[in-house]
Amino acid sequence: MKALASEVTSTFSHRLSPLNLTVRELTGDMQLSKNELEETQMIVTTPEKWDVITRKSSDMSLSMLVKLLIIDEVHLLNDDRGSVIEALVARTLRQVESSQSMIRIVGLSATLPNYLEVAQFLRVNPETGLFFFDSSYRPVPLAQQYIGITEKDYAKRNNLYNSICYEKVLDSLKQGHQAMVFVHSRKDTGKTARMLIEIAQKSGELMLFTNEEHPQFGLIKKEVGKSRNREVVELFGYGFGIHHAGMLRADRGLTERLFSDGLLKVLVCTATLAWGVNLPAHTVVIKIFGRAGRPQFDKSGEGIIITSHDKLAYYLRLLTSQLPIESQFINSLKDNLNAEVALGTVTNVKEACAWLGYTYLL
Repeated sequence: MKALASEVTSTFSHRLSPLNLTVRELTGDMQLSKNELEETQMIVTTPEKWDVITRKSSDMSLSMLVKLLIIDEVHLLNDDRGSVIEALVARTLRQVESSQSMIRIVGLSATLPNYLEVAQFLRVNPETGLFFFDSSYRPVPLAQQYIGITEKDYAKRNNLYNSICYEKVLDSLKQGHQAMVFVHSRKDTGKTARMLIEIAQKSGELMLFTNEEHPQFGLIKKEVGKSRNREVVELFGYGFGIHHAGMLRADRGLTERLFSDGLLKVLVCTATLAWGVNLPAHTVVIKIFGRAGRPQFDKSGEGIIITSHDKLAYYLRLLTSQLPIESQFINSLKDNLNAEVALGTVTNVKEACAWLGYTYLL
């Protein structure tokens, strides 16, 4: 989400600066003083960071200044971090009632099958404040492929994953496009990139991946060489990049810029790039279809899922919006209740029950 926060801050700063409106980022990477916060008209932050701020009674005056709360990727209610969003919404709604000060809440999502339930949670008037757009509104057509592997042996199955992934990435490059490969862990980013390079070397097709013919290659190579991330430096010469939350902010930003400028043909990343960062990937391999075919970069997109055969039906339901978004608040109920008690907004059992009524859990 930090990558998305950085991009959104940059976009809105450019658009709102003519109106003399200040936009600032507030994340684990970017800290702001109280004075800076008070002088800012638009704050771009993560749910976790805003939760920390609004939990402090000393910062209540700051949250009272907010008149519009926009929650992007609201389908994350179904994720482990969804409880933070629920806690923020509940805290905001109770603040509105107690102070009688109006705060508008806007929820945005590209994948929300049970949008009526989520709208009810956000206290949205379904007649005037609810807007639903089906796949026909997608600005860029998306071709989808689902590949289920039946092989049971781990080593053979892993080799099949790798070879299929390589074939799909290679097809994209041959058509003059870039590709993103999503993996499950930070460690797997470098591991997968090296695996793809190894297959390309054995196949004699490495030249399709390299970026030495790019007019800015020599200049950018010197800049990349200054990075303290050995994998970033090592993989750049092969036309590959990696991206995950464990990297320094400067290295993440450099990788995003290199991919946007076409200096990286393949970007291997974790879900940190799945939350909305706009990059020119025509083909996305694994399961983050929303990143494929961005309107400002492409006229079409391709999404490819590679998974075990027994999980194929699950992903089909997930990607055709058949799985409802459900609350995960019960998993962190104790922590969130203790936070409200410490804040002084819950002082007895009756207030605790009332507080629960503002969450997505009930």
